[in-house]
Amino acid sequence: MSAMSTTTVSPLDAAWQLYICHACGYIYNEQEGDPDSGLLAGTRFADIPHDWECPLCGVVKSDFELYVPPELSALKTASACNTATHPSATRSAPGIVVVGAGKAGWQLIQNLRAQLPNTPITLVTACAGDVYDKPLLSVAMAKQIRPEALLKETGASAAARWQVRLLAHTQALHICTQSQTLRTTHGPLRYASLVLAHGAEAALPAPLRAELCWRINHLQAYQRFQAALGTAPQHVAIVGAGLIGSELANDLALGGHRVTLIDAQDRPLARWPADLAGAPLLAAWSGLPIHFMGEVKLQDLQRQGDQYRLTTCDGQEVLADQVIAATGLVTPTRLAHSAELDWDNGIAVDAATLQTSVPHIYALGDCISVHGQSSRFIEPILRQAQTLTAALVCTGLPDSQRDAQRGGASTPMAPPYAVRDAVVRVKTTSLPLSLH
Repeated sequence: MSAMSTTTVSPLDAAWQLYICHACGYIYNEQEGDPDSGLLAGTRFADIPHDWECPLCGVVKSDFELYVPPELSALKTASACNTATHPSATRSAPGIVVVGAGKAGWQLIQNLRAQLPNTPITLVTACAGDVYDKPLLSVAMAKQIRPEALLKETGASAAARWQVRLLAHTQALHICTQSQTLRTTHGPLRYASLVLAHGAEAALPAPLRAELCWRINHLQAYQRFQAALGTAPQHVAIVGAGLIGSELANDLALGGHRVTLIDAQDRPLARWPADLAGAPLLAAWSGLPIHFMGEVKLQDLQRQGDQYRLTTCDGQEVLADQVIAATGLVTPTRLAHSAELDWDNGIAVDAATLQTSVPHIYALGDCISVHGQSSRFIEPILRQAQTLTAALVCTGLPDSQRDAQRGGASTPMAPPYAVRDAVVRVKTTSLPLSLH
């Protein structure tokens, strides 16, 4: 990168601006700068060199655009939410229940608290609910970030800060729409509004089995995987050479491990054929301990002593110390099916409000689809949270006031969410790629 800018602007000058990365959702704050990259606090976005890279995913300056935080100005008179006239104003009321403590769940809670400071919110999550930057999981070795250093804030601390009741390590089991109750492993929860933000999980096509392979889709799984790697170099087999598989292969190889990358396609990143990224990436890996096995299908995976034996349909065998499944994502179906929600490549939602086909149930993040399209990236979550916050704030108002906030029944409260093309940044540090 060219020399870092040291231009600063007095707070008495124009207001500080925010800029959002289209690829990962990172927000550059002019007031704070990016000291790790040499940008002092107060560095204006216009003064940043053009070859500056996003500290999370590595895209360049041109992949950022001006970001305006969700103020929901059309709902400013919703101060009635702070009074006893609001049906959720007391802590004994059912309130809002959010399932899932990933980026989507926490972003929504942050937005809601700005508008509904007194509404009870309960967060149900199967993990600890810790806050971290998920894009760093596949580049932590290259950036020399220790697994424990990836944690930004514990779930308990975030819950206290946002005044949320956190039910950590709790499974959501069943939705009863008639009684508006969510059944969990820690008892039933009544809700006025239920939000599904449980994301998507790594697919496990046969012959992959959960007890034989790693699925690195959250911080706790990554930390356990790193503990299993230990300090000595290991041989890691990765099944799936898409975005995540390629990033992990690159990162593990830079961390000193030997990698065998297996895919049914003839090259990595075959999902983006127009970009022709596979061949250049393989060339960039020529000096790394990465062996790509293309145009093969996995037939069998078995434990063999302290190792794992992978057998392909054409008779090839691979012995590995660890196996990672990077075979795509699927939306869990249990909660959606229990409530008989419409399904279309995920939980189908209305773009204007992110409401599902059942009243009082909403969804956002990796688990949703709009007209059959899903966007399992971080950037859309900020826009989804803005749309859903507006809908939930308005839901708690009396009919007359709700119509006034909308400016009439035909006027939306906030821009409806729209699926749009995203820049996908492949964080393979040997050859960073932008795919469209």
